[in-house]
Amino acid sequence: MTTQSSSPNAYLLVPIVLMAALLGTAVIRGPSLVSPSGIGSAIIVAAPLILATYALMVLAVAGRGTVDLAVGPLLAFINVVVVKLSTAGLLSSPIATFIVALGLGMLYQLLFALIVIYVRVQPIIVALSGFLALTGINLVILPRPGGVAPEFMANWGLGTTIFSPVLLILVIATLGWYLFTASTIYANLKMMGYDERAAWTSGVKTDLVRIGAHLIAGIYVGLGAICYTALISSGDPTQGQNMTLTAVTALVLGGVALSGGRGGVTGALLGAVSLWLIGYVLATFNFGAIQAFMTQMVYGIILVLSLLLTLLVPVIGRYVSFISPWSAFLILGVVVIGIMLQVATYGTYAELPVQHVEAPLASRYFLLEPARVSGDGFAISQVQAFALMAGLAAIAFVLVARLTDAEAGARRMGLFLYLFVAVLLVALFVAIIVQPESQLFGAPR
Repeated sequence: MTTQSSSPNAYLLVPIVLMAALLGTAVIRGPSLVSPSGIGSAIIVAAPLILATYALMVLAVAGRGTVDLAVGPLLAFINVVVVKLSTAGLLSSPIATFIVALGLGMLYQLLFALIVIYVRVQPIIVALSGFLALTGINLVILPRPGGVAPEFMANWGLGTTIFSPVLLILVIATLGWYLFTASTIYANLKMMGYDERAAWTSGVKTDLVRIGAHLIAGIYVGLGAICYTALISSGDPTQGQNMTLTAVTALVLGGVALSGGRGGVTGALLGAVSLWLIGYVLATFNFGAIQAFMTQMVYGIILVLSLLLTLLVPVIGRYVSFISPWSAFLILGVVVIGIMLQVATYGTYAELPVQHVEAPLASRYFLLEPARVSGDGFAISQVQAFALMAGLAAIAFVLVARLTDAEAGARRMGLFLYLFVAVLLVALFVAIIVQPESQLFGAPR
């Protein structure tokens, strides 16, 4: 039987705990995050980092220590090319924009793969060369930030609502990876990441699989560049370096093995969101002129600590094998969503005047039916009551399904976990959207 300590999912425990702590802190420090505009803005800002981390994740799973340091400059390169063509009036169609962005990302990654496979240059050398080359090319194409994004992107980066084209891109990219994991190519990719020689002797066409991994990474970079263009509505050739550092940190924080064979969008997503939350929490503090320095310093510290914790996970797993990462996600998710519900609906509580109840001593100690106090409102709002009942129903459903599971030693909850989280998220969105009178939105009570 597979133990928890040997399960790849054990590496998700660190980013799950960290993201829960950061999300709870972010909601408390910045309550505006729990609103349609707050969540929408968070999605817009975090999407480029998430997609860049996805691109690095695909290459890391392929093995050989392939970490494309040029992912940030490549994203900026696609951004400035799209903006340059749009400003010149040569690019206005959404289909043409996606073709250019995805095509540039795939062409670069194809060139990267061919050099590694046939010229036999170490991936780190190719990545560093691409980083330096693209950084200079970006400044040649667009010496300073400016230009105009395609017109159809005008409303993409507003972040006034939760549902936006950027969210759709992010969801499609994530679901696309999960569909890819059901294919034989993915199994060959992981096998090659663990041991390329053994995969080759087993009949796996390692060269084609590696090229396929690079093409998928190019698609993710192209989508990230589109989201980044929508975010800033212009071109910026200078942000690639910071994007690379942040994406690599998120990759390691998500438990993805840089040596290959282990990783997925779940860890990459958790790591990227955690990195964005760190920046959000730090922004709530006023460090003055050293704000950027503090952010970069925290990123570096977290990168080192993440590497150390990743090495200690197998050792720690022997003593806490009874703790499943998905169980921790379930429990911490309930706690964090409870905090978010409280912050989102705190303005709906009714203020009751102090009631003085005269009753015999026996009634005061509940030996008889106690007196009931009536008021103009309820202790909790109807939306909160609905969210509470939905959460309790989901918990009961998961527990019953878990107890009736034939595989008593299974460590994952499969479909039940996702149904539970979906119910809680629906309850959260209902609590946010249906309460326009809350003080959180600036309306008077």
